[in-house]
Amino acid sequence: QVQLVESGGGLVQTGGSLRLSCAASGRNSYHMGWFRQVWKEREFVAAVSWSGASTYFADSVKGRFTISRDNANNMMYLQMNSLRPEDTAVYYCAAGSRWSAVTRADEYNYWGQGTQVTVSS
Repeated sequence: QVQLVESGGGLVQTGGSLRLSCAASGRNSYHMGWFRQVWKEREFVAAVSWSGASTYFADSVKGRFTISRDNANNMMYLQMNSLRPEDTAVYYCAAGSRWSAVTRADEYNYWGQGTQVTVSS
């Protein structure tokens, strides 16, 4: 069992930056990802492999967001730069076991409660 808790969301102006954190407890040998949700659909944002050596990003955030993890402290981060109003969403961290399905929300086993990110224009 893995418990995930996100933090770091908030209100920021267009062009600003935020850093989201995800604290994991329990035995975490999973790859981890960030998703965001505006209405019903949960959209993939980024993922990092268990070792941290591999990362993957949605085209919409490539070049603006970076993802990293600190396994020694059971933490994962999403650094978001050059934020746009369309980045506004609730952001969720998740842990999954199939790297080949890294963009699929239904392939993740554990989820956090979400943190709101609002980008004002």
